[in-house]
Amino acid sequence: MTRTIVVGLGRSGLGAARLLKQQNRDLVVFERGDNEALQHTSKSLAEEGIQVVLGQPLTLQSFDAWRDNLDAVVIGPGIPWDHPTLVQLRSEGIQVRSEMDLAWHALQQIPWIGITGTNGKTTVTHLLSHVLEASGLTAPMGGNMGLSAAELACQIGSGATPRPDWLVMELSSYQIEAAPAVAPKIGIWTTLTPDHLERHGSLEAYRAIKRGLLERSACALFNADDPDLRQQRSSWNRGTWVSSEGPRPDNQPADLWIDDEGMVRNTTTRLFAADALVMPGRHNRQNLLLVTAAALEVGLSPQQIADALRTFPGVPHRLEQLGTLAGASVFNDSKATNYDAAEVGLRAVQGPVVVLAGGQTKQGDASGWLEQLQTKACSLILFGAGADELASLAKTAGYPGELLQCPELESAVNLAETAVQRHQASSLLLSPACASFDQYRDFEARGDHFRTLITPLLDVD
Repeated sequence: MTRTIVVGLGRSGLGAARLLKQQNRDLVVFERGDNEALQHTSKSLAEEGIQVVLGQPLTLQSFDAWRDNLDAVVIGPGIPWDHPTLVQLRSEGIQVRSEMDLAWHALQQIPWIGITGTNGKTTVTHLLSHVLEASGLTAPMGGNMGLSAAELACQIGSGATPRPDWLVMELSSYQIEAAPAVAPKIGIWTTLTPDHLERHGSLEAYRAIKRGLLERSACALFNADDPDLRQQRSSWNRGTWVSSEGPRPDNQPADLWIDDEGMVRNTTTRLFAADALVMPGRHNRQNLLLVTAAALEVGLSPQQIADALRTFPGVPHRLEQLGTLAGASVFNDSKATNYDAAEVGLRAVQGPVVVLAGGQTKQGDASGWLEQLQTKACSLILFGAGADELASLAKTAGYPGELLQCPELESAVNLAETAVQRHQASSLLLSPACASFDQYRDFEARGDHFRTLITPLLDVD
């Protein structure tokens, strides 16, 4: 029997290992770390019949003892597709697969809705899954958030999850790059701004990866309000374009838009009032239109879509409203891991705003975020590894408000409590503009910590 090696014990690696085991494949899991938590996970997997080897870095030497019958290596999205060790393994005839590719081959008989974009994809994924499920369809979500695609495949394969009508999958550039066979029934492209350039090398390479997913989609949906997507429009001979700016954004006709009276409509009729979705911000009107276009393609009626939108509870960590502090609305926007997402968050809330930002900085254009800070932020509280860099950016841009720095989020929350009262702020916004990996395992952990810290301080109704 041929052997497969899964690299890494993260969410994707765990899903891949369990899916391969379900398929009766001979497998071993390599994990470079070796601590108490990993040892516990390793023991649990051993009870499932899955062998784990800890302390195995991704080097050729790690594979030497396992070369007999080695047929494939499976990686998660955190490992670069062109890692030198993987390049060498390919040259020796060993297949390198991603967790997403593995899941696609297990699930491709179920229609996929693939959602990608620099920002907005998490909200669209949550909102679309909710609309389909509220209308009576089985449409679980997963991929880049929630359940990994392989874990979802495992649950469906075992019967723990009923066979879905649709799969609503958030797909990052890392996942798309390593799964060129994924071809959704419906593809959605939300936005494109510079991100992950450390990994992909250039904006052109990053764009080409996302474009590939839409080219392979049977039905392609685009946000016509996004400047980069709008510039690409003439290169697409098909697709549905939506706009929150009216029927002809930039003199190009939209297929679905919001009219002057706040109604969602297409070229033939009004569908429903856009205020069926109560989430704030112009970006959420764009998300609403993309979800509506997909739901119509699935076959839902305008009434079903509007009814479902009214019951949407919102997305954790994405402008998640937690309550009020001294009368200021408090928002957890931990999902804003780059400047563009943080700019969108700032635009959506009422000023003056006390802003908490910081973490592991990324490459990107900070000008839009800095402009919003200048017009709406009364206090900017910076924390984590990137605090000095962000402070320098703000000072250079001439930010006129209060600028405070501290080592970690707990101190930032303490400073924010007094800043809200001092400035009589309308909003308190955690919108970090940075990755979380300097102090947290992911943005969810950062947002959960913020919620824990702020909850005891909130006003009581």
